[in-house]
Amino acid sequence: MEAYDFFEITSREAFEQAALEVFRAQFRTVPVYGEFCRHLGRTPGEVTQAEDIPFLPIEFFKSHKVLRRGATETVVFQSSGTTDSGFSRHFVPDLSLYASSYTRGFEYFFGPVSDWCILALLPSYQERPGSSLIYMVEGLIRAGAREGSGFLNGDADGIAARIREADRAHDRVLLIGVSFALLDLAESHPMELSGTTVMETGGMKGRRKELIRQELHGRLCRGLGLERVHSEYGMTELLSQAYSSGRGVFQCPPWMQVRIRDTEDPLSPVTPGKTGGINVIDLANWHSCSFIATQDLGRHLPDDQGFEVLGRFDHSDIRGCNLLAIGR
Repeated sequence: MEAYDFFEITSREAFEQAALEVFRAQFRTVPVYGEFCRHLGRTPGEVTQAEDIPFLPIEFFKSHKVLRRGATETVVFQSSGTTDSGFSRHFVPDLSLYASSYTRGFEYFFGPVSDWCILALLPSYQERPGSSLIYMVEGLIRAGAREGSGFLNGDADGIAARIREADRAHDRVLLIGVSFALLDLAESHPMELSGTTVMETGGMKGRRKELIRQELHGRLCRGLGLERVHSEYGMTELLSQAYSSGRGVFQCPPWMQVRIRDTEDPLSPVTPGKTGGINVIDLANWHSCSFIATQDLGRHLPDDQGFEVLGRFDHSDIRGCNLLAIGR
């Protein structure tokens, strides 16, 4: 399998086969991942089904350069962590691969990007360099090339006026924003939006008290005249995104999967409906690691109806992952 081939995946069987092929390649070519797998005794000879593929704890993106041997990064995306916890860094040698993933992923769920006027309310991300979310949104705005699209900056009155104008002028408007900024907008400038889809990217980023998703979405619906709020699930360490069209239930594009691990035994999966740690397979991470154990808690819904994100591990909860850590 070559890069970009995974965009043609159309079945679960094809995904499982592709995941095994990518695992074998990354075991050989991504030094830190190969060392991690050998530490667990999970080599290609022992891994014969996708369920046995090890997931690299996401903390390794803070302490190691997770990159295929011989590749040279074009850009380094950096997380919005704290100085105490450190910053994740994702070394990306092929930006066109990222562009293909986020564009195809968006269009898989929402149709042609050219149909959308995209407004971005992402102040916390714009204030720092190296944001993969900013890069994605900028790319979608350029690809759509719709009049009125762009980032929302300036005073709150001007931002609200621009949103109302776009809502009147276009049939399909996407307002994508960080949670605290959307909540500030809904409370200070309530409005009745008709043709606008609001998508939150999560996180109060220390600006406001954290809310459970149900309460956040309820406040946004009341303040902005919405029936539901969409969500995006992505992170610095990934090149693909999952999306929710409401109720906090996420779906992945065909080249991405979420699996739930036991919080006490990170090498074991859990049954649908049970809460556990979120593992992500992102085949777009061709040049780094496609198999990542995140610090998020979630659960699968029965009958492949999607997954929910329920929160984050605290420091005591992540001991299972820490036991798998290896030296630099």
